[in-house]
Amino acid sequence: MSIAFWCVFISALLIFIARIPVAKAMKEQGGYNNHLPRQQQAQLTGRGARALAAHQNSFEAFMLFAVGVLMAHVTQTQGWLIDVLAITFVIARVFYLVCYLADLTWQRSLLWAVGLLCSLLLMLSPTFRWLLM
Repeated sequence: MSIAFWCVFISALLIFIARIPVAKAMKEQGGYNNHLPRQQQAQLTGRGARALAAHQNSFEAFMLFAVGVLMAHVTQTQGWLIDVLAITFVIARVFYLVCYLADLTWQRSLLWAVGLLCSLLLMLSPTFRWLLM
C-alpha cells in the first residue's frame, strides 16, 4: 500500500480519535445518553463543544483529502510530492485537533488551511505531473 493510502487510513482513524473527547464530555454531563446522543451533544459547552466541532470537521476534511489521493492514484500520478502532500495533511490534521481542543484559534485556522491546500493540490496533481518525474 502506498504512503498516500496509509495517510488516508490514518486520516480515517483521526475522525474517531477526535470523537473520544466528545464521549468523555458527554459522560461528564451525567452519563452518555445513547438514546438521544445528538441532543446531548448539542448541549455541550467549552472543550466538549470544541471537541464535537473538531470531530465534525474531521469528516469534512477527510472527504476532500480522500478524493485528492484517489484522483492522484487513478491518474497514475505518483512521486515524492504526492507523499509529501499526504503526510503534511495528516500532520496538519493531528495538530489541528490539538489546537481545537486547546482553543488556539488562529493556529487551528492556519492548520485547517494547510490541510485544505494539501487536498486541493492532490486533486490538481495530474496537471503538474511533469514536476513529479
